[in-house]
Amino acid sequence: MSSNHAPSTSAPALQARGITKTFPGGVVANRAVDFDLRRGEVHCLLGENGAGKSTLVNIVYGLYQPDEGAILVDGNPVHFRTSADAIAAGIGMVHQHFQQIPVFTVAENIVLGNEPRRGVRIDLARASKRIGEIGQRYGLAVDPDALIADLSVGEQQRVELVKALYRDAEILILDEPTAVLTPGEVDEFFGVVRSLVDQGTSIVFITHKLREVLDVADRITVLRDGRTVGSADPATASEQDLANLMVGRDVLLRIAKTDATPGPERLMVRDLVVHDDRGLVAVDGVSFAVRAGEVFGIAGVDGNGQRELVEALAGMRAAVAGSVHIGDVDVTQADARSVSELGVGHVPEDRSRHGVIAQFTLADNLVLNSYFRAPFARRRVRNDRAVRAHARELVERFDIRARSLDSAVSDLSGGNQQKVIIARELSGNQTVLLVAQPTRGLDVGSIEFIHHRIIELRDQGAAVLLVSAELDEILGLADRIGVLYRGRLVEVVERAATSREEIGLFMATGESARAS
Repeated sequence: MSSNHAPSTSAPALQARGITKTFPGGVVANRAVDFDLRRGEVHCLLGENGAGKSTLVNIVYGLYQPDEGAILVDGNPVHFRTSADAIAAGIGMVHQHFQQIPVFTVAENIVLGNEPRRGVRIDLARASKRIGEIGQRYGLAVDPDALIADLSVGEQQRVELVKALYRDAEILILDEPTAVLTPGEVDEFFGVVRSLVDQGTSIVFITHKLREVLDVADRITVLRDGRTVGSADPATASEQDLANLMVGRDVLLRIAKTDATPGPERLMVRDLVVHDDRGLVAVDGVSFAVRAGEVFGIAGVDGNGQRELVEALAGMRAAVAGSVHIGDVDVTQADARSVSELGVGHVPEDRSRHGVIAQFTLADNLVLNSYFRAPFARRRVRNDRAVRAHARELVERFDIRARSLDSAVSDLSGGNQQKVIIARELSGNQTVLLVAQPTRGLDVGSIEFIHHRIIELRDQGAAVLLVSAELDEILGLADRIGVLYRGRLVEVVERAATSREEIGLFMATGESARAS
């Protein structure tokens, strides 16, 4: 539901006029983009990955310099050479990946680079007092003395907001702010957004979640291929309208699939115990099986053992107890290559750390799990022609958009990096697929594509384990659903026999409403 704040008749808080930005290699990220933000409104910026949203806000925040065009704040032209210039002009930005030092306290993170001093010493007491005042005013209570490492994801995001407000930001840029939040945290976050707006803050809100756009936006602007292609009124627009405008074609928002026809068990997990990086129990006696021809979804709030579970199944983390079998083969203590060689594809949740090698080329990344096998190598000698032919085929088949096969993966958008991983892990003869957070931070076009590929593999007889914090994704793709809560699998239900509300309650409490 839109907050429907009355537009100001004064100059916009922020304007971007005719912004054009071209990167080396001739990639035009922004083409004469116009955008304005009124005082006391939420203006959502929509677009596919690579549409130019991040480039535009990075220019506004002083991280990039435009080739053409102008930025105005309160009607006055400005030129930001660095983000410090933007901060001084009252602009704050909360990045999708938080800019925090885990071993520092909340207060230390918030004042970093802007430390209040008493003589030569940093005056953290004064900072803590101001942090408390900001928290009380905007409903952003945080403990200044808590370590960042001890906070939940939602609390860490709150720290980022307080950090921007501590620097007197009157304009906030929020880049994918709900990407890692639970449904409950999203509702709480929207309450904070409305509190900020009610007190005069102006917000640029970037997200791929169309339901959220319609809930929080006062206005919507859509970018495609670096251009402004349209705007929408959240009071009258639908999710389908927005999706079609973003992609430039009709998009299927509902996941199309037939009923599963499960076969024999392919992945068997029994009483599995796995430790996290601190040596604490993250997976606590988990048992389940995934059958050929089905998607078994694991729902849960981030941080309940999902990452450790998938890494143990993929051979990336040692199990402390229990067993894992792929078919008849015990892989409990197998390494990642041995697991992969059994026909197991793995799409990791952290694509930048475990899914791609950023400085390697697109072609090389597409053979990371098979470069040592024929036809890509013979007697340890690389067959470059075969590698490139394979890459050309996958680029076309999976619609990977890059300048060339020799482009570094780091030059690709997030959605295209994810497509590289999906293409590599789904292009062999996989009998088991481990998929973790496959569409996090992706646009509707990429999400539609990846969902289609997962169901396609299921229908070819693969056993698919899907781990996602996106409840809609789990409900749309899974045939059976298990909920992971504090490292335990608290319930397994047939998708057809459960509801969004029931799964959400399991995620939040580990208990079913049926028990009460």
